[in-house]
Amino acid sequence: MSAAASAEQGFVVVTTTHESEERARELAAAVVRERLAACAQVYPVRSVYWWEGEVQDAEEWRIDLKTRAALVDRLGAFLAERHSYDTPELVAVPVVAGGPGYLAWVAEETARGPA
Repeated sequence: MSAAASAEQGFVVVTTTHESEERARELAAAVVRERLAACAQVYPVRSVYWWEGEVQDAEEWRIDLKTRAALVDRLGAFLAERHSYDTPELVAVPVVAGGPGYLAWVAEETARGPA
């Protein structure tokens, strides 16, 4: 799919993190089950960040969610409601190009209602 076609369709990768693998996997499965994302990838990361006046260094589990841009607000509300962090990460990065079949699959899977 061309960059123009992908931008027109409006695909994004939404990233969040969690403190444990189990909770990250549970959250990822809940998002996919609700059809707010077609796919979620969960993997370990090391995060260094400011929190409560000091630098923190923590092992976390990153979740990358492939979805349509039109679902970002609903996905953000879903994550905020179910996340244990006071301020969960929610970053949406636009997909500027992608495989036509893959992006069509993302569109199809996120157009359906919850499973």
